[in-house]
Amino acid sequence: MTDRLKVGVVGAGVIAQVMHLNYLRELSDRFEIVALCDISDENAANNAERYNIGKTFTDWREMLEDADIDTVFILTSGSHAPIAIAAANAGKHVLVEKPMCFSVAEGLEMKAAADEAGVTLMVAYPKRYDPAFERFREVAVNVAEPRLMRVTTFESPFLPYIGHYPLAPVAPIPKDAIANFTAETQASITRAIGEANPFLREEYHLVLLDTLVHELNTVRRVLGEPTSLEYVDMQSGQLTVILKFGELSVAIHWMDLPGITRYEMEFALYGPQQRVTLSFPSPFLRSAPATVEIIEGESGTTKSRSISEITSYESAFKLELEAFHHCVVTGEAPATSAEDAIHDLALCEAIIRFVQDPRPISDPSAIPALASAN
Repeated sequence: MTDRLKVGVVGAGVIAQVMHLNYLRELSDRFEIVALCDISDENAANNAERYNIGKTFTDWREMLEDADIDTVFILTSGSHAPIAIAAANAGKHVLVEKPMCFSVAEGLEMKAAADEAGVTLMVAYPKRYDPAFERFREVAVNVAEPRLMRVTTFESPFLPYIGHYPLAPVAPIPKDAIANFTAETQASITRAIGEANPFLREEYHLVLLDTLVHELNTVRRVLGEPTSLEYVDMQSGQLTVILKFGELSVAIHWMDLPGITRYEMEFALYGPQQRVTLSFPSPFLRSAPATVEIIEGESGTTKSRSISEITSYESAFKLELEAFHHCVVTGEAPATSAEDAIHDLALCEAIIRFVQDPRPISDPSAIPALASAN
């Protein structure tokens, strides 16, 4: 394998068109897209023409038989476990969009397949590759006597954020494919949280897995693993989770506010002498910068100062792809590895268990199977 990776992409939806295909083309010195698979042949053909991709497929199993492909990007909806496991078994390196899958059990199977095959398996958490995140973490870990971390996310409609991109038209998905996808998704959810009621199943899928894994993963990278899950308030359109990291409380608030096109995600750590805040723009905006604000004061005086920093205009999605390329060609482990992402899945499962039985859960991100394996 040369340093220029030959990529087969599975899924030609919004995130593929807005981010991954665009940046794969920009990074053409490191990646060559040789195949594109989508459940709609029209979607595959439209994007293959736009990005000069020579081969198209509607079945990912057929695409994995292509010997020219050495790397697979899995950008579909639903659990990515079946495709990722098959790709690893075929000797392909894998970049998988979040969530990596729907359950800890699936995640362990994905990791085992990649480990057995000796291939790279990286989970796409772009916020972790944003230089502003590293700056926030650098300041946050040095805040003296931290009192609270607060995470606030305001979800908003995403279509206004992508209307300015010249995207290929999306064709309808065949009805039989939708039925198969629904059945597979429900089976994966049951494997994670059992026969939970419809509300919990929907919240687990569309809130915890689709959005909150970003917040959980980011907090864990700053503070380590939580020592307890203390509280959950789960309602339609809003969620509050309280975690403890030793003596430090972390309050995570997620709200869906569909009437305002102003997405916000903020991580704030408060100490007696210093406050630091990381603010992310919509993930659908290319190169919109995240910002870090640092507030400091002089004890016993009226003096205080606020510094607002833009660390970089480089796209976190692009930096993420550069990191993946580096890991594949050097053999280094990704920062957002399978093991890292499995801890997020464990937290999501624990949140559902708390709603079902409201009692604190110790070490909610712990994975006994990983501990025994290590």
